[in-house]
Amino acid sequence: MDGHRPLRSFGRIRSRVIKPRQAALMETLLPEIRLPATLFQPLSLRPESDAVWLEIGFGGGEHMAAQAARHPEALILGAEPFQNGVASALRHLDDQGLNNVRLHDGDVRDLIGCLPKACLDRVFILFPDPWPKARHHKRRLLNPDLLDDLARVMKPGAHLRFATDWADYADWTLERVLADGRFDWPAQTAADWRTPPADHITTRYEEKRLGDCDPVFLDFIRR
Repeated sequence: MDGHRPLRSFGRIRSRVIKPRQAALMETLLPEIRLPATLFQPLSLRPESDAVWLEIGFGGGEHMAAQAARHPEALILGAEPFQNGVASALRHLDDQGLNNVRLHDGDVRDLIGCLPKACLDRVFILFPDPWPKARHHKRRLLNPDLLDDLARVMKPGAHLRFATDWADYADWTLERVLADGRFDWPAQTAADWRTPPADHITTRYEEKRLGDCDPVFLDFIRR
């Protein structure tokens, strides 16, 4: 392995045994919609797509599936290394008959490396692992390297939504995104980051309230 490979921003990739139906979908549905092997196929097969969105770390897939159902005109890419989450997402996609989602069951940095320049209209990073201990902050997902990658693949005017329920992570992220200089933060009042956006979809993880503050929503715009 390359000694310069960035540190993983995620922990374990599997926990409990995957349920039989979800395991079957891992064998049947996932190969049909997996990225990056089929990356350019869905983009060329869906010329009617008005936009391309990316959700980084989609967890159980509730938010991703709901957004895909609300926006059939958009092609939604999702990246998640946690296999139980991938299996859960496949169930949501299958139950709802969604065909505008493509998945990468691994590190999002590998997927972003395959994306062409300025191809994304929206990016979601919702409640990523906070790595709360100071010695682990170097593992936090939204770091300068990822910001550099996102700046390359996001269109001018594209939106980046970051949400967390850890106060320190919100401050940490805001400081780094604004220091990057390629993203604007149009918030005017506290309600702009304390109130869930109108199009936000609450997930089971968010409802657990595992952090140390109410959810914070930071919406940035690529300059």
